[in-house]
Amino acid sequence: MALSESQIPPDAQHYLVCGTEDCERNCQFYCNDCHQPMCEQCRDEHQKNKKTKNHEVVPYKQRKRQLPLEKCKMHPSRNIELLCEDCQIPICSKCTGTKEHRGHAFTDLELVFAEKCSHCHIEITKIRSYFEPTSQDLKKEIAGDVTEIKKIIEGVRTSIKTEAESVKKLVDRITSDKIEQVNKIEQSLLETLNGQNQKIDDYINYLDDLIKTFYGYLSPSNIEQLTFALKSENLIRPIPETSKPVPPIFTAGQYSKEDVAKLLGRITFPNTKRENRKIKPMETASTQLKPTEKQKKQDREKSDVKHTLPLSSSVIKVREYTVPGVDHVYHITLGKSGRLWVSDCFGNLVQTDLQGNQQHKIRTRCGIEGYHTVTQDGGLIYTDKENGVIYRITPGNTITEFIKTGDWGPLSIHSSHINGDILVGMWSDGEAKVTRYNKTGTEIQNIQRDNKGQALYSDPRYITENINGDVCVSDYRQKAVVVVDKSGQHRFSYTGQRSEFNPFGICTDVLGHILVCNRNSTTVHLLDQDGQFLSLLLTSQQGVDYPCIVCVDDENNLWVGNNTNTVKVYKYLQ
Repeated sequence: MALSESQIPPDAQHYLVCGTEDCERNCQFYCNDCHQPMCEQCRDEHQKNKKTKNHEVVPYKQRKRQLPLEKCKMHPSRNIELLCEDCQIPICSKCTGTKEHRGHAFTDLELVFAEKCSHCHIEITKIRSYFEPTSQDLKKEIAGDVTEIKKIIEGVRTSIKTEAESVKKLVDRITSDKIEQVNKIEQSLLETLNGQNQKIDDYINYLDDLIKTFYGYLSPSNIEQLTFALKSENLIRPIPETSKPVPPIFTAGQYSKEDVAKLLGRITFPNTKRENRKIKPMETASTQLKPTEKQKKQDREKSDVKHTLPLSSSVIKVREYTVPGVDHVYHITLGKSGRLWVSDCFGNLVQTDLQGNQQHKIRTRCGIEGYHTVTQDGGLIYTDKENGVIYRITPGNTITEFIKTGDWGPLSIHSSHINGDILVGMWSDGEAKVTRYNKTGTEIQNIQRDNKGQALYSDPRYITENINGDVCVSDYRQKAVVVVDKSGQHRFSYTGQRSEFNPFGICTDVLGHILVCNRNSTTVHLLDQDGQFLSLLLTSQQGVDYPCIVCVDDENNLWVGNNTNTVKVYKYLQ
C-alpha cells in the first residue's frame, strides 16, 4: 500500500547507503559513537580496528540520533552537550563550573536527545497504526450513517405523503357525503314548493270555473237561480295557505394551519440518548493491523454483544401492584397520568391508578388477547371480536363506535408510537391477517401472505411495533413470533429455544429489543430486532410465574402480568 505524503519520513531515500568513503553498499548498521551508517562488511572492519573496536554498533533502526551542533550562548566557542537536570536547560561543559550551575546534576544531552527521538518514533507509530486508521474507520461509519439517515428521511417523506393522501381521501369522502346531504335537502324543499305550486294551480282553475258560473247567473232566464245563489254566504273559497321555505345555512369549518398539521402527524425524535461512536482501544488496534480469520470472528462476536451492553447484570423487581376487579392479568395498557388498563380472560377491562384504586370498569366480549391500546391522544380503543367492531373510550369515559371490521373478528390491537397508525390482528373462517388503519380509522394496508403466497398468520393474539417500523405478532397457534417490515414483507419468525414455545404477550423497547412471554417454560425471552435470541430475561428465579403479558414504560421499566391479579415491575436496563 502506498504511503501518503504525511507518512514519508523526512530523511527517506530509495535505499540507505553505507557512510564509509567510496562504499556504496546498502546500509544495515549504525555506529553510535561515530554516528555513521555502515554496511555489514564495513561494520566488521570497524569492529576489528583497534581504535574503534569498542564502539557501539547497532542495527540501523536502533541507532541513536546524532545531537545537532548548537553553540552555547554563554560560551560561543563551545557546543552544547549537557542537560542541567536542575535547571532543565542545555549547556556546554564549561557552564558546569559557573556559579549558576554549581552543585547541579548533569546528563549527556545526546542521551536525552536519543530518548526524545525514540519517544517521537513511538508516537508516530501510534498515529500511523491506530489514530489514522481509526479516524478513517469513523469517516466510513459516518458515511454509512449519512446513507442511512437519507434512507430514513426519505421514508419519513413517504409517510408524510401517504398521510396526506389519506387525509385527502377522507376529505373527498366527507365532501361527497355533505354534498349528498345538501342534494337531499334541496330535493325535499323543491318537493314542498312544487306541492304548494300545484295547490295554487288548482285554485286558479277553481276561480276560472267560478267566473264562468257567475256569468251564467247573469242570464235573464236564470233570475231565480241567481236570486237563490246570491243568498249563499262565502261565495268564493279562500286562497290556499302557503309557506316560505327556510333554506339551509352553511357554516364554514373553524380550523387553523395547526389543526391540519395535527391531522398529518408529527415529526419527533425518540426519547433516546445519543450514543458516542464506539472506538476500539489502542492496544487492540495496534495488535490487529493484519487480523487473522480467528480475530475477525472474535470481532464479529464482540459486535454482536454490543446489543446486550445496555442490559443490567441482574433484573431487579422494583414495584408490585394488585389490580382490583380482575382475576388475572392477560393484557396491560399503560395510559397517561399514571394510570393503567388491565384485562382478564372473562371480559373484565379495568382502569386503575398506581395505588391500586379502581377508576373505571367495563365489560367486553374479549379474553386472552391483547385487545386494547392507548392512542396518541390518550384515548383507549378496544376490540369486539364477536361483533366486528373497534370501540373508542375518550378521556371522559364516553364509549363510541370507531371502526367496523365486517366479517373479520379483531383479536389484537396496537396504536403506533411512530405515526399513530392502528395495527389490528384479525381472524375469519380459519384465515388471519394484520390490517393497518390510520389514526382516523381509514384502512390503508392488509398484511396476510408472504412473497410465496403462504399465510403469515394463524392466531395473531398479541401485536406490537418496533422502533424500526417492524410489525411483531405473537401467534399462539403457530407457536411463533412473526415479524414483517412496514411494507408487509416477512423478515423472520422466532420459534423459541429447544423447549416448547407458547408465545403470549409481546412488546419492544427503546433499543429495538423484542420481549415475548413463553407460557410453557415460565420465561420471558429477549431478542434483538433481527430475531437473534439474546437471553432468558425473566425466569421463575425472578418470581415470574406463567407470564402472560409484558410491556415497557417511558422509564424503561418492564411490567409483567400473570395468572393472578398482580402486576410486577422490573428494572432490566442500566
